[in-house]
Amino acid sequence: MVKQKINILIVTSILALLALSGIQGYLIFNTYQLKKDVFIKETKKSVSSFDNTKEMDSISELWYNELTKNLTEYKKNNLLKNETIKHFKPFTDSLNDLFKEYYNQEMKKVNLSYELKYKKTIKSIVIHDDNVLDTIFSAEDGDNYFLFGEDFPDEEGTVISKARWFTEHDYEDDSKEEVLQTKLDVEIRTEDTINIIGWKRIVLGQMSSLFLISILLFLFVVALLFYSIKTVIQQKKIADVRNDFINNITHELKTPLATLGIASKSLRNKETQNSPQIFANALDILDRQNTRLQKLIDQVMTNTLGSEDIILKKENFLDNKYFNEILEDFKLSVGNKEVEINAKIEYRDVFLNIDRFLFTTAVFNILENAVKYGKEKVKITMRTELKNNSYEISIQDNGIGIPEKEYTKVFEKFYRVATGNVHDVKGLGLGLFYTNQIIKAHQGKIDIESKTDEGTKFIITIPTI
Repeated sequence: MVKQKINILIVTSILALLALSGIQGYLIFNTYQLKKDVFIKETKKSVSSFDNTKEMDSISELWYNELTKNLTEYKKNNLLKNETIKHFKPFTDSLNDLFKEYYNQEMKKVNLSYELKYKKTIKSIVIHDDNVLDTIFSAEDGDNYFLFGEDFPDEEGTVISKARWFTEHDYEDDSKEEVLQTKLDVEIRTEDTINIIGWKRIVLGQMSSLFLISILLFLFVVALLFYSIKTVIQQKKIADVRNDFINNITHELKTPLATLGIASKSLRNKETQNSPQIFANALDILDRQNTRLQKLIDQVMTNTLGSEDIILKKENFLDNKYFNEILEDFKLSVGNKEVEINAKIEYRDVFLNIDRFLFTTAVFNILENAVKYGKEKVKITMRTELKNNSYEISIQDNGIGIPEKEYTKVFEKFYRVATGNVHDVKGLGLGLFYTNQIIKAHQGKIDIESKTDEGTKFIITIPTI
């Protein structure tokens, strides 16, 4: 149930983070559009005065007069419709040189910090003849007609102005037998477009501080979410370990407490009181179970000490003699269990400066785990070796092994490796924690090499004298 709640919390937090990211992305996009519009608007304002000068009026008058001449020739049937624009092209090309010179002068006055391209195009040319529309040119049939400036694809530009001209031009129509005065009614649509080189980079550069703050805020929220979820999971693990420890210590205490209860009741029995031998046996049971309870309490109190709290009483011991005694004592402690022990002690005489009681406790904890988690026939191999200024002790078993992800966890207080969801071996989860603290107190270290179902090797390294 708790695990399900944590999963719901994680999924909800991720969805909330995605929603927040979407909102933040939407706001940034809107800010980008606003910045873009403002930037383009300011650029338009900078170049809006180009058309309102005498020079530009002169250029406009030149191309308009030339176009009107061609339209007049068309009306006189001296030019075909497509020739009207075709004959206009050389003139606008030559006029473009004059415009570029004017444009460069104006751009120097504006003094923009970025490159800008400008072009004027014709969208359509239509002659109105007695309510009849004669379309000479239309952009709907193809691209705009380029007048002057710097040509570029329309999709790369931004329209800054559109113009619609209605003009009347009188001309003499001598295409018939008699000369007639005729009016030429023309509608011309033009469009001014600019292309700001690198405008996206400029706009994004203006938003760099916003991007930086947004990224930092996003990373902070992700880190906060990750830390919160990690803390919740850690708290759950701590709660699981605590509950597991309580269950185990309760199990360990039940037996001596139950025995004490039975023994105390028997002491109230008249038969027990009248029999010195039965009375003495009951007292012995009380003493043994009291001692057992005291040892359990001492184990919890002592084995939870950190390396900095452990006080060492070091002495020098010959390694060969010391380890042989440990193994002999251990063989006696396993009783009837089938345990095969192979030992290969360093051939050179090495004196170890250790606290005999505590260091023996550390080694015994490893050996006892080899029996607890071993197979029906337990095989233990101990090797010791002098390496430079360090002394290495390896203890290999043929037990169930430890998953690699749990290598560091086995040294945590109250932690015990589980098979599935069930702990097959009872214990308090303090042995390897205490072993690690003892080794650290000796300025040493302990490492693990293990494969599931193949066994585990503990490697203890301590400095020599």
